[in-house]
Amino acid sequence: MRAEQPPGSKKAAPHDKRVLPERLAAGLDIVSIGINPSLYSVERGFNFARPGNRFWPAFNAAGLVPEPLEPGKAAIARLLRQYAIGFTDIVRRPTERSDQLSDEDFRKGARALKRKLLRIQPRIAWFQGVTAYAKYLQHAEGAKRPVKAGLQPERIGATRVFVTPNPSGANPAANPRALLEHFTALRNLRDSALR
Repeated sequence: MRAEQPPGSKKAAPHDKRVLPERLAAGLDIVSIGINPSLYSVERGFNFARPGNRFWPAFNAAGLVPEPLEPGKAAIARLLRQYAIGFTDIVRRPTERSDQLSDEDFRKGARALKRKLLRIQPRIAWFQGVTAYAKYLQHAEGAKRPVKAGLQPERIGATRVFVTPNPSGANPAANPRALLEHFTALRNLRDSALR
């Protein structure tokens, strides 16, 4: 008899067909782009679902929208519908950890992401983590360079690119104070673009 595993502890097989729904549309102000969804987020049906993830506290504290949002499917739907903020990932396949992704996953995913962003042209592509953007650059643009958080020199079509530290609780660079500073800078960039 097999022991039960806690939610989010299962390993995704390479052929795992479960995905986290993308929240994309034309005319968005911001599209949040993660590396790939965790199994935990897929099981719960919304981005950055793990309780230790610092995305939602930093998002609310930075005032990216005028009201604090409770993490969940309803918040994600509201961000898309009411505040023109969408969500996707470079690689759609969920895993327990991002180090379980292959170069082929990144190659296919980054190229597909570029096509989507060129089609919908949001004002800002918001990459969650310097690794996420470095992987995108390498596999979609054929470029390798050190990436730091903040506004990037590249554009994807007319879309500006902004990078914040990965908000995972496992990332020591994602301390709440640093995240808040970067999320606030993103809010200021978005607000200046809307003027």
